Amino acid sequence: MNQFFEAAARLGLIPPYLFKTIDEKKAEVKDRGVDIIDLGVGDPDLPTPLFIVKKMEEAIHDSETHRYPAYSGMNLFREAVARWYQGRFGVDLDPESEVLTLIGSKEGIAHLPLGINNPEDINLMTSPGYPVYQMGTLFAGAYCHFLPLTRENRFLPDLHAISPLVARDAKAFFFNYPNNPTAAVADKEFFARVVDFCREHQIVAVHDAAYTELAFDGFKPPSFLETPGAKEIGIEFHSLSKTYNMTGWRLGMAVGNREILSALGKIKSNIDSGVFNAIQIAGIAALDSDQSCVRENCAILQERRDLLVGGLKHLGYDVELPKATFYVWLATPPGFTSMGFTTHLLEAAGIVTIPGNGLGTPGEGYVRLALTVPKERMEEALARLARLG
Repeated sequence: MNQFFEAAARLGLIPPYLFKTIDEKKAEVKDRGVDIIDLGVGDPDLPTPLFIVKKMEEAIHDSETHRYPAYSGMNLFREAVARWYQGRFGVDLDPESEVLTLIGSKEGIAHLPLGINNPEDINLMTSPGYPVYQMGTLFAGAYCHFLPLTRENRFLPDLHAISPLVARDAKAFFFNYPNNPTAAVADKEFFARVVDFCREHQIVAVHDAAYTELAFDGFKPPSFLETPGAKEIGIEFHSLSKTYNMTGWRLGMAVGNREILSALGKIKSNIDSGVFNAIQIAGIAALDSDQSCVRENCAILQERRDLLVGGLKHLGYDVELPKATFYVWLATPPGFTSMGFTTHLLEAAGIVTIPGNGLGTPGEGYVRLALTVPKERMEEALARLARLG
């Protein structure tokens, strides 16, 4: 049979799908009748708060919500985002020009390089990290320069280690705190260094803030936009997915510099038709609520965190207590690679984790565990680990 189709060359830029191996092994173990405990998936198992669901139910019965939405989002939703940012971070935003509605923050992050990069530009990005920073950059024809996150540097990138030539040619810097996968947090002093660095080298700062609301022990992660000068050189992506357990709803926002948002908006208006208005109305209810649902969510996650990390420490594992996110960044025991330990846990204990090197080469020597299973399943996972020795 003649080959009549050849995929676009850009698809060849996608790195090998390491997680395919995990999926195959997971299926094999499951077929053997093993009860799988999945600590790999970064998807909340807790339900969307009922008041948000009810607001959605009301909205879908209004035929006006069934029409095409505005490309940049409903004015009322963008105003709610601005109110939320003011109340949560003390950041003033113009809803008209400094807030853009997204079909979840992932699509906005993926599309941004199409609006800011020319072919062969360089984008800086932390590694290990969310793969979409890399994919969006490659699909736009630009190059990736990875900044390693190491334990020695508290999983913050060393901006001084960037060569002057790379800094000169860089167009954007993608970073994410609280961080996926390391669960590291950044303070205002680090953000101030980022502003100074990006201003000096005329680099677009792109902060992914998806996990600021999943924090523990009274800690309140800051927004990058709280930093003086941040809005002059950058934008921030945020999402309702993790904050309100709305991952499947696909609703997020980009905020900050109006010129950068305008470039992203032009890409989006030619690619998608916006977010279903009923979902935006539900999002307004979430943002304008008293946030008690977020506090309750964090209390449950904190209890799981304490159980899992305490149990791991008791068993002799090298692990730190995360201050935010629903991830635990676990150092692999001596003699194990990231993939080797992931495979060992899956085959010997039926526990699914994510190998750190699958999220970037500097992640070698770690695995990521997610706090997205009930406490009883956490206890069972720890019991299995204890039996492994």
